[in-house]
Amino acid sequence: MNGAHDLGGMHGFGPVVADGGSHVRYATWEYRTHALLRVALQGGLFNVDEFRHAIERLNPAEYLASSYYERWQKSIERLLVEKGVVTSETVSARMALLRDQPNATLPEPPPTVMPGAGRVVLGVPTMAPLRAEPGFREGDAVRARNEHRTGHTRLPRYVRGRRGVIHRVLGVHVFPDTHAHGRGEQAQPLYSVRFEASELWSESAEAAAAVYVDLWESYLEPILAG
Repeated sequence: MNGAHDLGGMHGFGPVVADGGSHVRYATWEYRTHALLRVALQGGLFNVDEFRHAIERLNPAEYLASSYYERWQKSIERLLVEKGVVTSETVSARMALLRDQPNATLPEPPPTVMPGAGRVVLGVPTMAPLRAEPGFREGDAVRARNEHRTGHTRLPRYVRGRRGVIHRVLGVHVFPDTHAHGRGEQAQPLYSVRFEASELWSESAEAAAAVYVDLWESYLEPILAG
């Protein structure tokens, strides 16, 4: 889907600010947020593509004003409410209690596990068995389809309609566009596609630079010789 989260190639957001390589120090709540996501994924409450799509569904102003782990928190809360694990009223009541009593003890959680949410967990391979030969081979000329899907997709806007070359065939992987919406894994071949920077950004591109993007087969169409 198009949105504020898909910033590649967009103008108006200023330069990327680097920290000079200094070590990043995370707050305790950020570690807890990371742990909460792992527990939710491993418990089958939702899958990683649903999680990413929930981040994409944040209001653009809210997305841009939030830090990395604040987006994680909001995504997890949205999904847990949508899945019926908690209610928004329960979350609001708990937040109010902790504002008044920061050291309040946690209530005993209900034994809620939702099976069948998907096998993809952070750090777990997404590869699936090969059922048919990939449609492209290394060196094939391709074009990223110029599609603007309303749901979750891993096809970034800045490569849509642009020409590239298959650099590597990466096997068959779970298709996030269906996995994020409860339509199953529907695995398909995944490719590393090389795009010349000049193809993406014309005269603004750095000389002799290229970008490699991992794209699923249905994102691509062949460029026929002649």
